[in-house]
Amino acid sequence: MTLRNATATRQRILEHARGQFARHGYAAVTVKGVADAAGVSPNLITRYFGGKDGLFLAATEVGIPVPDSFDGDRSGLGERLAANIVRRWFGAAGEDPLLVLHRASGERPAAAEALAAFLDANSLEPLHRYLRDSGLDDAEAGRRAAAIDAFVLGVSTRRRILRSDLGDPDDLRAWLAAAIQRLADG
Repeated sequence: MTLRNATATRQRILEHARGQFARHGYAAVTVKGVADAAGVSPNLITRYFGGKDGLFLAATEVGIPVPDSFDGDRSGLGERLAANIVRRWFGAAGEDPLLVLHRASGERPAAAEALAAFLDANSLEPLHRYLRDSGLDDAEAGRRAAAIDAFVLGVSTRRRILRSDLGDPDDLRAWLAAAIQRLADG
């Protein structure tokens, strides 16, 4: 097998794994089920990922492209964050690695820890720094960042985990923007 084929096969396995973990959660997904869907031998999953846990971790590697949310005045923060959030929620249907990790956090302590660490590093801390740099003292910036983080996680849980219908994207964006801005402004 050439490197190119191995890379393509690995990617195909990850795509099927993301879909299955997103739809069924960690416990219900099997290595054989992912292998069958990807058209490969279960041995390849073991070879590439070390088994189900490794496959899950690889399938839930995630990034949050929010740096542009922090470009600009604090008065527009709610709108910028809401636009990025809604774009992610509607643009990564069902197979969003962050959604997979979020859903699995109730089943797997390692997933919950990974989600918390990821959100701390990629959401809470950058938001804290931004608010502090916008003129708030460190403690107040930390409180407001924590409130925004908790609000967005709560809405995500309610809308993406407990319900499958997010509603109208424009209405959701406007509502999120207003609520986030109120929290940012204190």
